[in-house]
Amino acid sequence: MTARYYVLQGDDGWMIRYGDGMFGPYQSRDEALLFAIDAAQHIGRRRRDAKVLVEDVKDHFLTKWSYGEPPSVPLA
Repeated sequence: MTARYYVLQGDDGWMIRYGDGMFGPYQSRDEALLFAIDAAQHIGRRRRDAKVLVEDVKDHFLTKWSYGEPPSVPLA
């Protein structure tokens, strides 16, 4: 099972959601993204695939980083 870290904008700044937990706030999207990637990298090295997804628009997320999964390559 892939561990998923979600970076999303909250009322007080950017937050990271992992499982049932919320972490933050962070001052910027980039700061939250760096912390999420670091956490995902650690869990990926220890036990499983991991992904970091960033909120693009309300309730729509884009994968920004992954560990242990082959990259998606568009078909020609």
